[in-house]
Amino acid sequence: MENATRYDSYDRNGPKVFAGEYAAQSDHTVSTENKNNLRTAIAEAAFMTGLERNADVVNMASYAPLLAHVDGWQWKPDLIWFDNLHAYGTPDYYVQKLFSNNRGTNVVPALSNNEPLTGKDSLYASAVIDKNTHEVIIKIVNSSSVEKSTYLDIEGAKQLISPASVTVLTGKSLDEENTFDAPTAVTPLAQSVNIKGRQVNIFAKPNSLTVIRVPYH
Repeated sequence: MENATRYDSYDRNGPKVFAGEYAAQSDHTVSTENKNNLRTAIAEAAFMTGLERNADVVNMASYAPLLAHVDGWQWKPDLIWFDNLHAYGTPDYYVQKLFSNNRGTNVVPALSNNEPLTGKDSLYASAVIDKNTHEVIIKIVNSSSVEKSTYLDIEGAKQLISPASVTVLTGKSLDEENTFDAPTAVTPLAQSVNIKGRQVNIFAKPNSLTVIRVPYH
């Protein structure tokens, strides 16, 4: 989360960035006790809002390590775990998937009081538009243990089209993990919300990543 603003002050005319091999550590670097849990997933989501917000500088990014066999791994954390018959994605995997599947084509500002939302009131945000599907896509991370009620005032579009699609990744506790016995304990859930005028009311659940897709004209 401390690195969510890492690239905000980078030289816009300097070299482009490949943010390679990043992952949050639940214990400490190279510890065998590291876990891929909701805590690390939310931390990585907050960091990734900074990657998206600074996409003019950060051209590429990749999580690592990606794959680990349950009986033959070298280090932790790992994005996807498997045995000889099964595989499951970690909460961190679903963060990667949500950002990847909701990239958009152009970055637009996500502001609170005319400032980027980079941790104020435990909220982190980034936004893009997809000119191909005519949607505004907003990602909001709530890193606190309480629900946050907020509204999105979307400017620049002639008309917003109801309903908006809302996908939420959260869990029962920060220590919750996916396992072979419960591979989808932490997994995204989608729903729809109605739009009134140019506003979308959002209730960001505790320790969550919320992705909102709003169709527009």
